Amino acid sequence: MTLSTWSSPERPLSHHEQIVRTLGMEILSGALPVGVNLPPEPDLLVRFQISRTVLREVMKTLAAKGLVVSKTRVGTKVQDPTHWNFFDADLLSWRVSLGLDDAMRRHLYEMRSAVEPRAAALAAKRRTPEQLADMRRAVARMAEPGHNRRSFAEADLAFHVAVSAASGNPMMRSLAAVIEAALLASFSLSSPVDETVLQQEVVNSHAAIADAIEAGDSAAAAHAMLAVIDSGFGRLDLPDPDAA
Repeated sequence: MTLSTWSSPERPLSHHEQIVRTLGMEILSGALPVGVNLPPEPDLLVRFQISRTVLREVMKTLAAKGLVVSKTRVGTKVQDPTHWNFFDADLLSWRVSLGLDDAMRRHLYEMRSAVEPRAAALAAKRRTPEQLADMRRAVARMAEPGHNRRSFAEADLAFHVAVSAASGNPMMRSLAAVIEAALLASFSLSSPVDETVLQQEVVNSHAAIADAIEAGDSAAAAHAMLAVIDSGFGRLDLPDPDAA
């Protein structure tokens, strides 16, 4: 997908959304570098064939996502990534569309390591029979033969979403919903489907999380979840930026 492709695979976008997406992806890709001003208003009006009113709304949307800041007599400048809101569903989906680089995968791993073991620990105390059944169904799907990377990743994601829901913490479930696209992309990259023995090991490690949750063992559930996250990250075989 090129940066000039406006259409979304999920649903048709409004003209406003198309322009926001195009400029947003150009910022995320570096085509519009950090610290530079966006093209002058007349140029953008001609490029997108829109009114000043629509352009102002586009800039407000980009600013709300932390991508740009507008100042009188200075113009609209691309902000440093520290201001970008990666919990904005649009922004995260654009980033995933551009591909997960090593840094993004590592950031996702660090965030998951901080949150998901705690979610599993809470699920061991709060899960309902229905939620446990959701986890077991996801594990069973993962164990099915004939998966491709995408289908296995979807079953894997369903398991982790079920655990977050079983935590009983709506913020944890909301977080999982926001980052689903990034998780699916990451799971696809670390999918074990090319090796039957490894696939079974991954299935068994997820089943161990469900077993601990069913037993009400919070410590074991957290430990098993962290082991799964560490194993998946290890399969990406990324360089360690903190190594001497």
